[in-house]
Amino acid sequence: MKRILLSGIALVALTGTAFAAGCPAVTVANPQGVAAGAFPEQYELGEFQKLANCTLKVTANPAIAELNGRIRGNPALPALADRLPSEPLVIAPYDSIGQYGGTFHALSNASEAGTSDFLSVRHVNLVRYSDDLQTVVPYVAKDWQWNKDFTQLTMHLRKGHKWSDGAPFTSADIKFYYDNLMYDKNVFSKPKDYALVAGKKMTIETPDPQTVVFKLPAPKPGLLATFATIYAQPFQPKHFLGKFHPAINPDADKLAQSYGFKNGYALIKAYYGNSDWTDTGTPMLNSPDKVAKLPKDTVPTLESHIMVKQTTEGRHLVANPYFFAVDTAGHQLPYINEMDETFANESQVRLLKLVNGEVDYKAQSLDLPSAPLLLEKQKKGDFTVDLAPTIAMPTFSFNVTDQNLEKRKVFGDLRFRKAMSIAINREEMNQTAFFGQGVAKQYIGFSPTPSFVDPKWLKFAANYDPAGAKKLLDEMGMKDVDGDGFREMPNGDKLVLNIQFATQGVSSQVVELVGQYWSDVGIKTTVKEVTPDEYRSNQSANKLDIGTWRKGQPIAIVQGTAELWKAPFENYFGHRTGVLWAEYIDSKGAKGVKPPKWVYDLSDTVDAFQSAAPGSDQAAKLGEKMVELMTGHLMFIGTVQAPAPIYHRNALKNFHKFRTASYEYYRAYPYRPVQWWLAK
Repeated sequence: MKRILLSGIALVALTGTAFAAGCPAVTVANPQGVAAGAFPEQYELGEFQKLANCTLKVTANPAIAELNGRIRGNPALPALADRLPSEPLVIAPYDSIGQYGGTFHALSNASEAGTSDFLSVRHVNLVRYSDDLQTVVPYVAKDWQWNKDFTQLTMHLRKGHKWSDGAPFTSADIKFYYDNLMYDKNVFSKPKDYALVAGKKMTIETPDPQTVVFKLPAPKPGLLATFATIYAQPFQPKHFLGKFHPAINPDADKLAQSYGFKNGYALIKAYYGNSDWTDTGTPMLNSPDKVAKLPKDTVPTLESHIMVKQTTEGRHLVANPYFFAVDTAGHQLPYINEMDETFANESQVRLLKLVNGEVDYKAQSLDLPSAPLLLEKQKKGDFTVDLAPTIAMPTFSFNVTDQNLEKRKVFGDLRFRKAMSIAINREEMNQTAFFGQGVAKQYIGFSPTPSFVDPKWLKFAANYDPAGAKKLLDEMGMKDVDGDGFREMPNGDKLVLNIQFATQGVSSQVVELVGQYWSDVGIKTTVKEVTPDEYRSNQSANKLDIGTWRKGQPIAIVQGTAELWKAPFENYFGHRTGVLWAEYIDSKGAKGVKPPKWVYDLSDTVDAFQSAAPGSDQAAKLGEKMVELMTGHLMFIGTVQAPAPIYHRNALKNFHKFRTASYEYYRAYPYRPVQWWLAK
């Protein structure tokens, strides 16, 4: 073996398959007398070596050169010393030092539907939440400092960190993301909420390649929580995408045209899209006629795995040969060589694959009604199903900017929304759809409930009162004029509530029960299952009467992300209403429908809440007002918050029980999937 010493690491060029390490193989289960570091279950290199009194010897996956050869556009691999940062992150596995190899099998709905679960397995960001869901810990960033009033965040990156193609990752890649993508109207017509502070842009400064300074127009202590939970990654490879950006390369348009694109922006969108969702289709699907001409199939990544193949049936990924973390025995992570993702839009098809043990891990799109079958089959199928608490719950909304002006009047009347809320028999729903395991409650925005929230809001218009619902509808002038058993609108027009839903967002049992409850008070409903893509497309086009999806966020996330509280009250992937209200606000009145005053008040209040010191009396008062405005106007109607299944095959090792089945904490991300491994 040839040894190269780099910043205190003995980097070992592996010639066989045996592992070699000079430090104790610390795990969470067996720390071997080594004290915990500054952050749970991980160490910075120097910290680990000092605590363990050793010099870490690092070894590579013996298959990594072959895997690298499948990443089109990647050069031949340099030595491991030239692939790792000089100070890699050291991760303590849960139970055991893993074995390299294997293919992880994932299951999603479609190319951009139900994929966040699988994305969370390979996801990275500047920081993440530890599995206690309370502690923000370093990840891509090595450390950070706030100034006194939370208007400046300084982050330090790892020297020598590289993209998956071997190019240096530096602070310039973060500045590029904000200045040339997120804040460029040619890419995003409007910056996303999570990239703004009090509705304004941040200033990004890069004093050196490893230092990035976020200068905020107002205090925002929750910015770290945003980085720890958001699907968007605040960095993109300037060395690659920058070549096609006209503000960076004067010949960008000419270069893009040589690849068959109209201009540089068109090529950037082919690679990156404009949704900031990191699982948007790559040129392999976006530009099948051009892909062979393009320099790479997909944008270089910092994630644990990179995509090498994509079809309409699924995707295939291989381990990132430049991944920045190692375990305590010195093995470069990840352990798992390959990942294979299959698309199956039908819930019964997905359930059958789980029962047959064809999937290694699954949480998204699994609801409690599917738990009995999975629990019954887990021994035979050699998998385990855990029931974990959820944060979000199924909610319903009415399109207050409906294209039908008469429906818009009805939906915009608080009496109607209240009638529809008290028409729902939540206790019966809990027993019927959730086996009595849930809690009936109203939607308040925050979940779990902060101490400053008056408990009355959890019960606001949540009592089952069909007689009261009928009385409110009578007051509105909604009568059964033609004697068919269903009420007409006040002007005499027929009213049919067309409920479209996707099982990714809510179970069919919940939707069917709500439809029946509303029919029981004289409001005719139809129920139709659609794909997530259809649902989102119709929602964005303002074509839905009823919105239905899970909704709710922990206070830590609300402190950094305001989108649940500002029209249209979430992003493309979530549950929205009032799309034309948002259009009016964004266009400064040029388009759309003017929202009521309380919508502006709520927007101002959440901005102030995010700038207030967490836990302060000021924050509590502002949070109370947010709940009063949101819940008091019943923009979203809550139902039952219940546990959800989390599935994993028993061959998947170092898998620990999740504290919550949660998109809000980004699913598997806090549980460090890079240290999962597959037993042969």
